[in-house]
Amino acid sequence: MHPVLSDRRYVLVYLLVWLLFGVLLAGGFEGTGERGLVSQLVFVPTTVAYALACLSTWYLCRVFPLESDASVWRALPVHALASALASGIWGITVSGWARLIDRLAGDIGAVRVQADRGPALFLLGMLLYSLATAVHYLLIAVEASRDAERRALELNLAAREAELRALRAQIDPHFMFNSLHSISALTTTDPVAARRMCLLLADFLRDTLRLGAHQRISLAEEFALAEQFLAIEQIRFGSRLRVERRAAEDVGTCLVPPLILQPLVENAVVHGVSQLVEGGTIHMTACRTTGLLTISLENPCDPERLRSRGVGLGLDVLRRRLAAQCGIADVVHVAEGVGRYRVELRLPVVTAV
Repeated sequence: MHPVLSDRRYVLVYLLVWLLFGVLLAGGFEGTGERGLVSQLVFVPTTVAYALACLSTWYLCRVFPLESDASVWRALPVHALASALASGIWGITVSGWARLIDRLAGDIGAVRVQADRGPALFLLGMLLYSLATAVHYLLIAVEASRDAERRALELNLAAREAELRALRAQIDPHFMFNSLHSISALTTTDPVAARRMCLLLADFLRDTLRLGAHQRISLAEEFALAEQFLAIEQIRFGSRLRVERRAAEDVGTCLVPPLILQPLVENAVVHGVSQLVEGGTIHMTACRTTGLLTISLENPCDPERLRSRGVGLGLDVLRRRLAAQCGIADVVHVAEGVGRYRVELRLPVVTAV
């Protein structure tokens, strides 16, 4: 649809601009006085009518887009011919309108006003039509830019969803296999613990599906998911796995992408605590500074452990996912000391409106 005709407000503004131009045009031809009033009567209505005719250039601009030098040279003669025809029709319209005014008002000089400005009116009409053509090409460029932005946003959203699916595809099977094996082992040694683990696993999977469907969830909900995961793992590891969480009061309502902590807590358990005979404590902290939310997770690790590619792959998937969603490349920071492994997420602060 024509961009001007798509909204009544646009139509009103468009006609007001041309009406003002018609007033200036008539005043420029004849100035003030009685002859100036006649000029206004002749040129203002016909200029507004010409404004409606100039809307037709939109369709020519759509048929002859300026995509290359060759297309420009094809469009130029078409628009030149169209501007000449439109200006000629405008001149005929002005002439007929002037004759009608003299006939109805008793020869007040409208025809003479129009006849004196005939050649200038034709050139001016071509200029106005060409200006309208340029404006319509600009509107087409703006529309194309908006379409490109919309497509880029759709692709970005699709990429985020793909990253989330890839993250789940990597984490969920591994976690599920471990949990099911643990449940199978517990059914003979500790049926009560096996039943509790089944219930926790069901709650965790239900909450994961529910919250994972959102683009962002509160940090409090994200921490709750991580703690559900760790509660299941604590049944497997018992007192060897301990968890401490410290979070400032103002961070719970901050919004974060869902399931960003799960790969971190799983790495902390699988590649950290589980490889230590005495186990260890996983520390989760969160704080908020001006415009920045910092979430960190630290766990003990065996300095002499065998390096597994799974840790780096999970962090790399998370890093790419957060970079796509937050628009910041430097989001995930990893540091390893003697017997300690720390991952820190630095996200822009987003809160619910």
